[in-house]
Amino acid sequence: MTNRLEALEDWAAGLVGQLEPASRDRLARRLGQVLRRSQQQRIIVQLNPDGSKYAPRKQRNLRGKQGRLKRKVKMFQKLRTATFLKVQGDGNAISIGFAGRIARIARVHQYGLRDRAEGGAAQVTYAQREILGFAPGDLGSVRDELLAHLSKDLNF
Repeated sequence: MTNRLEALEDWAAGLVGQLEPASRDRLARRLGQVLRRSQQQRIIVQLNPDGSKYAPRKQRNLRGKQGRLKRKVKMFQKLRTATFLKVQGDGNAISIGFAGRIARIARVHQYGLRDRAEGGAAQVTYAQREILGFAPGDLGSVRDELLAHLSKDLNF
């Protein structure tokens, strides 16, 4: 995957270098939005970048009081929103990630680290769930968006 990303970068470097700085900024912002949307869709369907499913949550007793059954909630529902999943882009780079307290939670799940679920709770090793990463279709969507922007901006 890294080789394909580097090949795309080498191919586009000359064309992107001919753009005005404002146009490069627009392109970076647009590519960041496309990649964020791709990450959000992958988080919704609970898939790692390689296409495998997330490791399931550990099952607890879902019954609280008699007659009451809690529904299962998908993981990372709020984490995938634009409020938490931030995009930063300028003419030189694009970054997609989390900030603050949410970044720590995402990092624990991304790499399968140890953490406490609550303040006084025991430490738990979390299963690895890759929240951010390049899926096979991401490079194609970046290439398509890049070509669309270049054809509009450079009048091809």
